[in-house]
Amino acid sequence: MSRTPPTESVPSERAPWARGFEHPIAFWLGALCCTAGVLLHLPMYYSARDMGYRLKGMAPDAAMIIGMALIGVGLVAALYGVLPSDRAGLRRSVTRVRVQALDDAPIRRQHVALLAVMAVAVTIDVMKPTSLGFVVPGFAKEYGLKAPGNPHGHPAAAWLPLVGITGTVLGSLVWGSFADWAGRRASIMYAGLLFVTTSICGAMPGFQWNLLMCLMMGIAAGGMLPITFALMAETIPARHRGGLMVLIGGEIALAYVITSWVAAKLVPHYSWRILWLIGIPTGVLLLVLNHWIPESPRYLIARGRRAEAEAIMARYGAREVQGADTPEVGAVAARVGYATLVRRPFLGPTGAIAVLGLGVGLVTYGFQLWVPTNLQRIGYSAVNSAYVVRNAALIGLPLTVLMAWLYDRFGGRKSIAVSSAVTAAAMAGFVIGGDSLAHHRMALSLLLIVPLSAVSSVVAMVAAYASEVYPTRIRARGTGLAAGMTKAGGVLILAVVVSEPNVPGIRTTALIGAIPLVIAAACFLITGPETRRRGLEDITRDLGGVGLELDPVAAAD
Repeated sequence: MSRTPPTESVPSERAPWARGFEHPIAFWLGALCCTAGVLLHLPMYYSARDMGYRLKGMAPDAAMIIGMALIGVGLVAALYGVLPSDRAGLRRSVTRVRVQALDDAPIRRQHVALLAVMAVAVTIDVMKPTSLGFVVPGFAKEYGLKAPGNPHGHPAAAWLPLVGITGTVLGSLVWGSFADWAGRRASIMYAGLLFVTTSICGAMPGFQWNLLMCLMMGIAAGGMLPITFALMAETIPARHRGGLMVLIGGEIALAYVITSWVAAKLVPHYSWRILWLIGIPTGVLLLVLNHWIPESPRYLIARGRRAEAEAIMARYGAREVQGADTPEVGAVAARVGYATLVRRPFLGPTGAIAVLGLGVGLVTYGFQLWVPTNLQRIGYSAVNSAYVVRNAALIGLPLTVLMAWLYDRFGGRKSIAVSSAVTAAAMAGFVIGGDSLAHHRMALSLLLIVPLSAVSSVVAMVAAYASEVYPTRIRARGTGLAAGMTKAGGVLILAVVVSEPNVPGIRTTALIGAIPLVIAAACFLITGPETRRRGLEDITRDLGGVGLELDPVAAAD
């Protein structure tokens, strides 16, 4: 049956700055207001240079108050700029077309450009939560909070990472739904803008204000990883998809290297606050790179912007396939949501992903986050602990390539199980060695390589696997759930830290992370379906979720 294509509701050719936005002028004016508002926070920070940039007890000045107002107005305007204007029309046109990738197509320079930008996005994103471990010692000292080496004050130093990681869990879930509705590119751009605005955490004078802004920062950072993986899964041909996504996701290790280097070089001169303020240039960089971030062709067609969709499909080797409406599609669309992930046929994969994500989160935030603090507790200076962490993460960067090769060669299920087991074995080394590793710097550095580098690749594997196993209509939600679970373990362990007088030592945090990783590896082998070099539609069909592939935000599947 022939179908009349949706009416072209926007000009077929748009200026580069306007592409991919429903209301581009509103978005960019909002971005300008937000940037100006953030910059107005800097004078107060700079005025405290003679006091070591300590802002505790200072009242917000007029420039900061004006800046907060501009940020509020800018965020509202930018949100209006990215939101779909006709949701009902989107639902009416969704089932008329499918977009399929040419899974045997070679990697094009457009794919390379997209992967490079996504690598930058992931690195910028992960620098936010990884900064928490380097921020806490200075934060605790300025506000008189109890931390290792400071027996006085209130035992609340762990509240900062707790609210930050809680924000990332919320952000993963919220952005997953937002990206499935408003589009991948729009979500990435708005998250980038939030990266810029939440950097004002570095200029907040009060303890409570720091907690609030850290929560907002976590919400902004929590969504970038699932959105980028959903976009890559829908754009990269099947024979290259798995390994490349893990390779890009492995930039988490690079983020740790950069963050530890910045901490060692800048924190002694500009205080812990500089680790938040670098969000200004990095967030702006992400906005500047928007030209190389495509929107889903399926989403553009559903919005009536067929000319833009055809141009993107031509660049990425995709083709449009006309289809008819079916009762199955309407029935599935009516009940789509996070609940879909825990119903058949997705219950098994969701369970495996959730358990593995929880285990990875316990390692990342129960062990990795507190490495700088624990190294200082056993005798290292703040600068030396940052260098030890940086060197271990830097040496481990080649593991990212190895993990990507394993994922591409042997498939997600086996690679994830093996990687989890190896990480658990390394953590066992810390359980055995404990604080005595302080006297064996080489052994300490070698053992740190795996939990600092390999575990970041496991995080990438979980996100990549979720973006492959879930169909288009719930893909961003699925990757959001996976990313959220890798942070949920952090919420659990940090909640324990808040209730205890001291941060757990290296031996305790290593044991807490190792046990669930072993359990997760076993669960994954039992319940996880294989996705190696398979088309996304083939995976969906075998799982029994075909109707969910017909979606307003489906890209090159």
